[in-house]
Amino acid sequence: MIKLYKYLSEDKKEFVLSKQVLRSGTSIGANIEEASQAQSKTDFIHKLSIAQKEAFETNYWLRLFRDSEILNEKLAESLINDCEEVQKILTASIKTAKNSLTNQ
Repeated sequence: MIKLYKYLSEDKKEFVLSKQVLRSGTSIGANIEEASQAQSKTDFIHKLSIAQKEAFETNYWLRLFRDSEILNEKLAESLINDCEEVQKILTASIKTAKNSLTNQ
């Protein structure tokens, strides 16, 4: 996300939307890091859920960059695919954590 932000701001001279994708994209990792130090299973699920929401927002910004042709199709699709993989991992992790709560 940081490299994408640098590319968008330095090469494409895009300063407003690039900050949005930087914020949401880096927030994913920050919330996952917080989840690793959760005080309870519920707190863990909550932090991962925030990360998941940020991943969906990041996916939106990436699609917007693609559709507005700020990013070329190939680069945008690669980033979107990576983002969707993170979304799937987070969704599976949240589901597993919720299932372990109900099976206690």
